[in-house]
Amino acid sequence: MGGGVAGLSAAAALSADARVVVLEAEDAPGFHSSGRSATMLHYALGNPLVRALTLASRGTFEDPPTGFTDVPLGRRMPVLVHARAPETAELDALEAAIAPFAALDRAGPAEIAALCPALKTGEGGAVAALVDRNGLRLDPHALLQAYVRTLRRNGGTLVPGARAAAIVRRSGHWQVATDRGGTFEAPLLVNAAGAWADGIAAMAGVAPVGLTPLRRTIITFDAPDGADRWPFVKTVGEELYFAPESGRLLASPMDEVPSAPCDAQPDEEDVALAAYRVEQRTTLQVRRIAHKWAGLRTFAPDRVPVVGFAPGADGFFWLAGQGGFGLQTAPVMARIATALATGAAWPADGIDPAALDPARFGQAA
Repeated sequence: MGGGVAGLSAAAALSADARVVVLEAEDAPGFHSSGRSATMLHYALGNPLVRALTLASRGTFEDPPTGFTDVPLGRRMPVLVHARAPETAELDALEAAIAPFAALDRAGPAEIAALCPALKTGEGGAVAALVDRNGLRLDPHALLQAYVRTLRRNGGTLVPGARAAAIVRRSGHWQVATDRGGTFEAPLLVNAAGAWADGIAAMAGVAPVGLTPLRRTIITFDAPDGADRWPFVKTVGEELYFAPESGRLLASPMDEVPSAPCDAQPDEEDVALAAYRVEQRTTLQVRRIAHKWAGLRTFAPDRVPVVGFAPGADGFFWLAGQGGFGLQTAPVMARIATALATGAAWPADGIDPAALDPARFGQAA
């Protein structure tokens, strides 16, 4: 259940050896978080487990399996994480945290200005930065379509517009009735419904895990000449990121506003905050906002994904809580979900299955 990148990637992997149906509430896959992400693979996001999942997924983007996609899944884009003078200790800590996963260069004001001339440097501006020259700007549409293609090639089915109206367990099968009519059933139900995953669990009589959807805002605005060569630029703290985007610049104030599961829309205060932070950190002026949108990033209480069977609920499988890193971790998360669901060999050395297990929350149906 759920046709975002989590559900589609797991469905594609499971469909190699099983009959799989994906129920998507909206009329197209990836309508919510997966289709609204800034889609940058970098290691300044998340915690050590998220970084390990990202590293384990990277090979799929750089060298996709034969027949998986006809177009590139991403392109190289450097990542520049910068700090003002009072923030350098935070930058040092981030460098130590990222170093096991990526090769980093340290940059001073001159190189920062060379990489992104609009970024303020020196007194009151950036004095130091980390540069990951091997960042990847991912293509979410290409990735989603690659998983849909794999699913269908393996005989699986994607059913759009199939919002769940009722879920019951009968005779060893989960039965899902949709609000457009029709009932689907299978012994295994994979709950990959993103911001709605706790609601799906409640509908099925399964204890929720305490997921929190958080709204994030992105704007685009006109870019100066040469901005298409800039890196993905991020403050060392959770304040601002911006990057070139289709002839413009996109920017986010990295807001995290609690929200009910919904079709998230940008709040004008957060839009204004994005523009303000761009103007505070750079020499740019945001005179006209070309486009604005928002998406939901859904986290478990410990900000680690929830993957595995629900305690006390036969055949109910969690695949949720990917926060803002669902796209960059999808390949290995799909392999992990398949292994846990089918009993196959563990596919992710160095990652502890217990860290992902829904049982860590001590809840049962």
